[in-house]
Amino acid sequence: MKSQFINPIFTDVINLYHLTDSIDSGFANPYELNTLKNLLFEKCWIDTVQWHLEDIIRKPDLDPKKGLEIKHRIDTSNQNRTDIVEKIDDYYFHKYKDIKSKENRINTESPGWVVDRMSILCLKIYHMKEQALRKDVTTIHLKNCEEKLSVLLEQQLDLSGAFDELLDDYENGFKKMKVYRQMKMYNDTSLNPELYRKKK
Repeated sequence: MKSQFINPIFTDVINLYHLTDSIDSGFANPYELNTLKNLLFEKCWIDTVQWHLEDIIRKPDLDPKKGLEIKHRIDTSNQNRTDIVEKIDDYYFHKYKDIKSKENRINTESPGWVVDRMSILCLKIYHMKEQALRKDVTTIHLKNCEEKLSVLLEQQLDLSGAFDELLDDYENGFKKMKVYRQMKMYNDTSLNPELYRKKK
């Protein structure tokens, strides 16, 4: 599945979230379980909720207790985000594992992490468009946001094209699909000293 199918799923998710614009809202994933589309929907939903959690935690008058609660939610969200990226990588790995590689070249990023960037980019575009349409700001603010939006849209074209080329390279054996796990340590009770010392 290439960028022309992925970006619209992300845009749909972001629009769905903003029907309620609440970090506690939820929508049933419309795609069949264990499919790439299902993973993409869930991935972007996690990113969209986290985007707004990151906004909330920066409120200067936020109650410290609420701030700690939001920080824990962000940590959990980051772990879920990583888990889904790895599932997306598994999908592409299984798709291309039987293709004989003509060259032993690998990419700096796996497909899952490129998809992660595509999801975040869709969020940036949505919110920059929002800023560019505000009525309560100066013309300078609007002009700055329009310029930034133009750059983001160009970046989306470039990133989408690079992602599609990467998949073509796998398909044609010009690059070898290789996946590394993130091995995050901060949530692991056996690897984070603050957690395993506490257990003792």
